[in-house]
Parts: sequence; structure tokens; C-alpha cells
Amino acid sequence: MNSYDVAIIGSGPGGYVAAIRCAQLGLKTAIIEKYSTLGGTCLNVGCIPSKALLDSSHHYEDAVKHFEEHGIDIPGDIKVNLKQMIARKQSVVDQTTGGIDFLMKKNNIDVFQGLGSFKDETHIIISGEKETEIEAKNTIIATGSKPSSLPFISIDKERVITSTEALKLKEIPKHLIVIGGGVIGLELGQVYKRLGAEVSVIEYMDRIIPTMDSGLSKELNKVLKKQKFKINISHKVKSVERKGDEVIVKADNKKGEEVEFKGDYCLVSVGRRPYTDGLNAEAAGVKLNDKGQIEVNEHLQTSVKNIYAIGDVIKGAMLAHKAEEEGVFVAETIAGQKPHIDYNLIPGVVYTWPEVAAVGQTEEQLKEAGIEYKVGQFPMRALGRSRASMDLDGFVKILADKTTDEILGFHMVGARAADLIAEAVVAMEYRASAEDISRMSHAHPTFAEAIKEAALAATDDRALHV
Repeated sequence: MNSYDVAIIGSGPGGYVAAIRCAQLGLKTAIIEKYSTLGGTCLNVGCIPSKALLDSSHHYEDAVKHFEEHGIDIPGDIKVNLKQMIARKQSVVDQTTGGIDFLMKKNNIDVFQGLGSFKDETHIIISGEKETEIEAKNTIIATGSKPSSLPFISIDKERVITSTEALKLKEIPKHLIVIGGGVIGLELGQVYKRLGAEVSVIEYMDRIIPTMDSGLSKELNKVLKKQKFKINISHKVKSVERKGDEVIVKADNKKGEEVEFKGDYCLVSVGRRPYTDGLNAEAAGVKLNDKGQIEVNEHLQTSVKNIYAIGDVIKGAMLAHKAEEEGVFVAETIAGQKPHIDYNLIPGVVYTWPEVAAVGQTEEQLKEAGIEYKVGQFPMRALGRSRASMDLDGFVKILADKTTDEILGFHMVGARAADLIAEAVVAMEYRASAEDISRMSHAHPTFAEAIKEAALAATDDRALHV
């Protein structure tokens, strides 16, 4: 029987990064993956393929709507080749997952293909083409999550679909009904809206992207409506029925009146649930809570001291980069180091266009905590770079402590916000004040100038370009 210092169950961003860091620290490491490719949801049916389709659909939309204004004339009709678009997406996935294979070999990590389940707290049975048993001094559970649904919805994976199926449709929907106005629903909704589908979003809460600052929700809602999305907030879905090639969704609106939506596809994107199926956690004594999450302490140890859990399978935001941070944290903890994670400084991003990104506290959270703060906000349309690229929507908003000027939250909507948020994380990691950023040079013309201007606005209201 093979024996390891660390075994990792699940090869998503949390699992494979944990494996690499364990190997770097000199620990004999194994990783177990039940699917035929490494990378988990993120690389196979999540972050990477969705961004590939977002990018392709963005190119198409630019060609149809903006090339002429840029002085680019294309003779004949511009058409979508959805089959090629999906094929390109798959090639990106294949290259990326293949890269993880390379990293496992490079770091001398043993890869086992099959379902990993606990026999006891130090032994794992791997059920693949053949059954294998390994011994591990420490185990990291990184089994991730699966799409959630509602009890009355029957997902047939043909017309009533999850994000997994939405990434490989064989036709562009005529009318895509999206249940859930969060990150996944809006991103995939925008892919198909750009390609010509009518898109109706049905959200239970009183705003889209409800976990983010309300200012971001309001701005994105305005932008998506301009893009001809049909946004229906404060709607409680109560039935989803398929009749042939038609899907009928019934919901109660804010007034309690029944409304009906008819489309040819319905994307159910109401969040994700922790995935522990087949893990046999109870055999090792690992406890789950009433939400199906694995319970962990501040060291990410489960109820069994040599078994840890990271990523979507534990509490907190379901983000690939959060799982990566936790993977490194646990690897270093096992190696005897004393790492640290500041969950307040893990950014969140929505990859619509314009992009939405945030880190730190929202205005709602600061009000609830009774913290006095000041706001500095700057519109993207005031930037020369924005006018040059025709990306005028959005803003950068900085929340700073009213007394100390320390930055407490960064919230932005705009072109390349997903990349710009890194400056915010660095600033907050070093506990910068708004004035600190206002005195730093930012290259001109760039989208990043909006960050400096917002910092100036938060510092005695002295933005230069408004």
C-alpha cells in the first residue's frame, strides 16, 4: 500500500494548488480526482470555459455593433459559428487542464483517477478502473460544489439546464430564461444575449448581484437594461414546466401576482451546493453542518485533526481564488508554518461587460456595523481611455474610514475592473489610506486612473477630472 504525507481529494484550484505547495514543502503528495481530467469545476465547466465564451461573444458583438464606428468595414453578413465557438472554448479547457497534468508531473505528485472515499481517518479507497487503497498521514478534502436547484424543478439537461449544459449548447436560444440574477446567470446570460438571444432574468431578491454593494447592483442593472436584458427582481419562481421545446416558468411578482415566462431554454443558476457525495466522511469521523458543508476550525481542520477541508465544500464565498489561498494555507500549516488568510481581502468579480469587482466592506455592511465612513466615487466616462475605447459605463467607488482615512472597501464597475481590483487588494493589504493612493502616479491614459480619481474624491473631494 502506498503511503503519503498528504492526500488531496479533488483537483480543482484548491486541490491542485494545495498539492503543488505540499510538494514544494517536501511532503510526499497524492491527488485523487474522480473525473478523467484535472482542474475541477473551474477549469472544466466553470471559470475558464465561461470566460472563453464571454470573450468570443464579446468579439462578435464588437464586430456587429462597433467595428463600423471604428472605421472597420466588413463586406457581407457577420455570422455566428456556434460550433466553432464551442470548439475553441473546449481547446482552451484542454490546454488548461493539460497544464495541470504537467504541473503534477513536474512536482512529482502521484495522481489517482477515481472516486476517493474514506475507509477511516488515515486510509482512502479509490474506486476507478480498479480499486486502490492508500494511506495518508494528512488528508485535504477539496471536493468543491455542484449547481443547486429548487425542489420543484426537474433539470433535464436539454431545455431546463445548469451552467454545465449552457457551456455546450448546439444552438443559440431564441429566448433564454435565467433563474437567478447572480454571477453565473448574468455571465452566461450575456454570452447568449450578445449572440442574439432574448434574455429574461428572474431574481428572488430585490436586486441583481445581491451579495455585492447596492451601488454596483444598481449600475449593472442599468447597463444590462440598456443592453436589452429583461430584469425581473423580487420574483419568486414557483414552477418550471417543459412542453416539447418550450419551457414555461411561473413566478409571483412583488405584489403577489402570478406572471408567466415562456422560452425555449431555462438556465437554473440559483447558486451551488457543497459536494461530498461518495466521500464517506462519516467513516473518518468528519462532521458536516446542516448546510451540507464540512465543519472546520480557524486552521481549516475538520472534526478530525489530521483531515482538513478547503474551498466550496466549507463555509465562505465559492471562489476559485479563495480555494487556492486555503490550499496554500493548509499545506503550510501541515508543514509547521503559521500562515494567515484575511477573508476580507479576497476580491469578488462578475465577468460581464462592463466587469464588476469589489473587495472589502460594502456600504451596507459599514452602516450595519456603525462605522462612520466617507465615499469617493469617479465615473469611468470621465476618462480619456474610456472614450478612446468606447467603454463609458461604470465607476470606481472607494469607502474610507471617516477618521483615519484607511480604505475599508473598493467597488467598481467598468472595463477591466477584474484586473484593476488587484491594486485595491494590494492597497488594503498594506492598510493604505485614500490619500496614499491619491498621491501615487497612475499612467495616462489608463482605466486605472479612475482609482486615483476616486481616491482624490475621498480625500477632501478633490478629484481633478470631474
